[in-house]
Amino acid sequence: MTAISASLVKQLRDQSGAGMMDCKKALQETDGDLEAAVDWLRTKGLAKAAKKAGRVAAEGLVGVAGQDSGTGAIAVVVEVNSETDFVARNDQFQKLVADIAEAALSVGGDMDKLAAAPYPGTTQTISDYVTEMVATIGENMSLRRSQAVTVENGIVASYVHNQIVDGLGKIGVIVGLESDGDKSKLSAFGKQLAMHIAATNPLAVSVEELDAETVERERTVLAEQARESGKPDNVIEKMIEGRLRKYYEEVVLLSQTFVIDGETRIEKAVKNAEAEVGSPVKITGFCRFALGEGIEKEEDDFAAEVAAAASN
Repeated sequence: MTAISASLVKQLRDQSGAGMMDCKKALQETDGDLEAAVDWLRTKGLAKAAKKAGRVAAEGLVGVAGQDSGTGAIAVVVEVNSETDFVARNDQFQKLVADIAEAALSVGGDMDKLAAAPYPGTTQTISDYVTEMVATIGENMSLRRSQAVTVENGIVASYVHNQIVDGLGKIGVIVGLESDGDKSKLSAFGKQLAMHIAATNPLAVSVEELDAETVERERTVLAEQARESGKPDNVIEKMIEGRLRKYYEEVVLLSQTFVIDGETRIEKAVKNAEAEVGSPVKITGFCRFALGEGIEKEEDDFAAEVAAAASN
């Protein structure tokens, strides 16, 4: 087999816009012939996909899947992005996201393992299959992220907001509840808790689990605000601590007010749930994915979006 130099791979990448590994494979398949490698990429749909890869993909779907072993449980949430909301309503794309969510269960939500896992019913990796679907469906798509929550004894509840079909929507939440209590009652409480998390977007279960840098940054901001009052240092310190408590009530799950009744703290709601299920309940962790969060998206009007979809 012809030795493929890094410079040749880079040259093909610059020329085709395809991924580094795809370029290396193309050159290996064509014995280092650059023009033949470009054609190879085109026949695989990879060059076409590469042209679309620069487009912002902030639409798509969040998918949730779960598995219960009878004692322990696992659930995963994944986000697969597309350029337009039209594709999110495409049966083919919906199947893609649902299949990826199911595959994520077998790798514990690990993103690298998921991308390298075989796509169900094929010999291709999930990463390669998504690339192929870019060419098939006609717009940029990407597997953005994946995460799992597991419990050894209890349930992992889930909730999907703006659900299009079962398990697919715009916001996906999974939350783990460790308990020996009644599973059906625990699941009912877990569903309410997942709905609460979807609405409030907490940063951590408890104050202790908050990121230390985030807390310190917030404390610094609050300290500057308090000092502007001109009050004595001892008063300022009390002001800072009071405002920090208020901050915790906004971002810490156990300190938040339960949206279901609008008055009970989540910590108290958990205690109430314990009486219902007949056993101690512990929130072991949660994950909340909101579609497109953190992605800078160009604002297009509806007519422009239709025109863009029609041109593909």
